[in-house]
Amino acid sequence: MAHSPISPRTLDAVSADTLRAIREFDNARAWLEEARHGSLPPIAAEVWALDHGRHHVLLVRHRWRGWVPPGGKVDPGETPIEAAVRELLEETGVSGELDPVPAAVSVRSYRSDWDPTLGLSYVTTVDRTLPLHGEDGHPVAWVPLERDWETVFPEDRDRIREHGWPLASDSGNPPR
Repeated sequence: MAHSPISPRTLDAVSADTLRAIREFDNARAWLEEARHGSLPPIAAEVWALDHGRHHVLLVRHRWRGWVPPGGKVDPGETPIEAAVRELLEETGVSGELDPVPAAVSVRSYRSDWDPTLGLSYVTTVDRTLPLHGEDGHPVAWVPLERDWETVFPEDRDRIREHGWPLASDSGNPPR
């Protein structure tokens, strides 16, 4: 698969956010360092949108990936956090101020015939009463963190829970 060039601005932001991410999975930092010496595959960004009580996460129903956080490919010249903000609005109809430090960085293949992709996961808190507007064929829903949701990335459930629930406990809102 041929890769489009990544602008220096994008690469600088990807590198900085990868190093600053709170959690690293899949040896992502080493993967990025190795990928920089070749043709860098696309970069992905997603949003873990949690409600104020940190008991629900906003997910999008993808036709074959199942329920996943809103996100997608970082466009040329865009930083990962800019892509995450854009994807959240496009896929859910809501906007939120994202924490500038990513909650996680990981590497995964979105399809068996695609190269692995570095993904940065940002967090925001969103009011659950805001109206949701998903893209055609991709419904959006608030899903309780305590419930398992159908997804091809089951590791995301625990990653999001581990990030969200300690914050709920710190605020006096223990997980239900």
